[in-house]
Amino acid sequence: MKKKIILAYSGGLDTTVIIPWLKENYDCAIVAVCVDVGQEADWEAVKRRALDTGAADCYVADVKKEYVENFVWPALKANARYEDKYLLGTAAARPLIAQVLVAYARKEQAQAVAHGATGKGNDQVRFELGIMALAPDLEIIAPWRTWEIKSREEEIEYLEKRGIPVPMKKSDSYSRDDNLWHISHEGLELENPDREPSLGSMLKMTVPPEQAPDTPEYVEIDFEQGVPKGVNGQPLDGVDLIKTLNKIGGAHGVGLADLVENRVVGMKSRGVYETPGGSILYYAHQELEHLCLDRQTYSFKQQIGLKMAEIIYGGLWFTPLRESLSAFVDAAQKTITGTVRLKLYKGSISAAGVSSPYSLYNPRISSFTTGELYNHGDAQGFIRLYGLPVLVRSLMEQGEPGTPSPEAQSRDPKSAGIAG
Repeated sequence: MKKKIILAYSGGLDTTVIIPWLKENYDCAIVAVCVDVGQEADWEAVKRRALDTGAADCYVADVKKEYVENFVWPALKANARYEDKYLLGTAAARPLIAQVLVAYARKEQAQAVAHGATGKGNDQVRFELGIMALAPDLEIIAPWRTWEIKSREEEIEYLEKRGIPVPMKKSDSYSRDDNLWHISHEGLELENPDREPSLGSMLKMTVPPEQAPDTPEYVEIDFEQGVPKGVNGQPLDGVDLIKTLNKIGGAHGVGLADLVENRVVGMKSRGVYETPGGSILYYAHQELEHLCLDRQTYSFKQQIGLKMAEIIYGGLWFTPLRESLSAFVDAAQKTITGTVRLKLYKGSISAAGVSSPYSLYNPRISSFTTGELYNHGDAQGFIRLYGLPVLVRSLMEQGEPGTPSPEAQSRDPKSAGIAG
């Protein structure tokens, strides 16, 4: 009986090579599964390519709605941002893709799942941890870890020798991943961190900032419990909302990130990311949290965001820790409802106003004009108690009255050469 293999298929260079390679190296039937998370693709053409290249069947699973609601929004609500810049567009999609692959493996009674992630990349970790969590019995095949091919140029040569059309131009051989949330670019000149990216020929969704309009544009985002619900007063579902903001943000050159990052497998890599709509949403969401979260919750949530980014980036979505962190985030988002107004101008985003029925900004307390809710005299007792540890330590270091300890002398302004 032939082995049946589910292949995570994109129609790109890697997976186009993998179909004939699997057939040459396994006695197998290959079922290609395309997972539509919003990438620009002619799915009918992709299906034809899979079948023409040797797949027994090809499915396209449209999961854009699930991607946004179950993976993008949790990352946004957590303000999860990997190494200060990366908004996790690829990483957040991988657990969903793994979920879809497992579902089709069960449907087709397959024994294995294959993917085109390289042995140096993050995606091999993300795919395989997802599959392990959901279907530990499935065999995982990762051709990049076993075949003789060493480069994208050799992949192109492999296809040309077999008369298989190459699904890309040699002059545009960036390694790309795109979906509804972002586009990533790796390879070519980006492999030299000392070189400036060729944005004019690279970018797909965003204009270079210097080519953006000379007039700023204002945009308003409505949120309900941390989830974006509308743009400029128009209610939109998640998919259409992101598409709308991608168009607006891309026209103004916002959301570009050039990052040398730490991969899961331990090496550095460089990528350029386009996330115009996502960058607008992250900025707006954070502005609303500044208004509506108390200091302790906001401070702790910053730590949660860092940890959530590490978890998503590292492929640990299907874990108790991720689920627990998401539960905390959801609880903290109950008051994150309101409207944020932003200004977009030549690659920059700036705040232009924020309002919420749950605002913790109270002008009767915060205004420079003294109000009845705040007594300046209360500050004296607060400072005394707040600084009590400082006072107690200083008294200890003074030793006997009038005899400062060496530690106290070292901090005395006069001993530091500061005029009295």
